[in-house]
Amino acid sequence: MIDVLVEWAGNGLLILAAVCVFIGGIGILRMPDLYSRMHASSLTDTMATLALFAGMMLHGGFTLATLKLAAIMLFLLLTGPTATYALANAAYRSGLKPPTSAVHQAQDKSPS
Repeated sequence: MIDVLVEWAGNGLLILAAVCVFIGGIGILRMPDLYSRMHASSLTDTMATLALFAGMMLHGGFTLATLKLAAIMLFLLLTGPTATYALANAAYRSGLKPPTSAVHQAQDKSPS
């Protein structure tokens, strides 16, 4: 009985990873600027990878492979956001400014 629940949970995490990749791909294609696309790709990278590895860990049981997957998950959890920050910082320093939102533009035009 527990084996069936663990298998269903693993399958659910694998499906969640696939859905995250699909939605992230749509976000990368549909977002208007570099910073928004970078946000979508970073979330896809982190969420989908963690869900995929967690699903594989549940399917694999407690083995040496599970410990290796946990180590890779920790490495990706630390390096993914760091790489995204480095890319965004490089883009900002090269002169690509983030777009201002409509709310900020409306506040700037209103008489005080």
